[in-house]
Amino acid sequence: MQETYGFFAMMARLKWIDRWALMRNSSDENLASHSLDVAMLAHALCVIGNERLGKNLNADRAAVIGMYHDVSEILTGDMPTPVKYFNREIRSAYKDVERDANMRLLALLPQDLRAQFTHVLEPGEKYAREKRLAKGADKLSAYIKCIEERKAGNREFESAEKSTLEALHEMKLEEIEIFLKEFLPAYEKTLDEIRP
Repeated sequence: MQETYGFFAMMARLKWIDRWALMRNSSDENLASHSLDVAMLAHALCVIGNERLGKNLNADRAAVIGMYHDVSEILTGDMPTPVKYFNREIRSAYKDVERDANMRLLALLPQDLRAQFTHVLEPGEKYAREKRLAKGADKLSAYIKCIEERKAGNREFESAEKSTLEALHEMKLEEIEIFLKEFLPAYEKTLDEIRP
């Protein structure tokens, strides 16, 4: 009998995991839609870095890292940021849990495909810059969610919006600063104001 593998069936479950569980949301967000946002933003940040700042970043790899950045949460669930980053010990323990979840997911692939996906789930030093920009894209996606909630009249995200913007600036990534200056203002506009 042919052996079967569950990796992609597990990936399909991203759409069932909601984000922002402790917050009242005017619009629900799941990990699948968030991952797409992060992938597009990570790609954009690398393109900005390459074209505006003369860097040599792999935008495609950053997009794929962004696309898979939260897959461990299929097994762990989405832990709220205030809990995840409460102190160094919790942060370190959660990183171990994420790494273990990634290894369990990788075990659902045939052996000959695992190395390629390991480089995506655990990028290592070769793609450290792209991973950092994907992390920035993750924060940028959260910030955009806060803006969308505020625009919908939901005050629940006010402090998250402020702290997420501060965290974005603290990353000291020129690519993010360019995005915030040139692209973020459009998120405040209506569809009619954005369209060409």
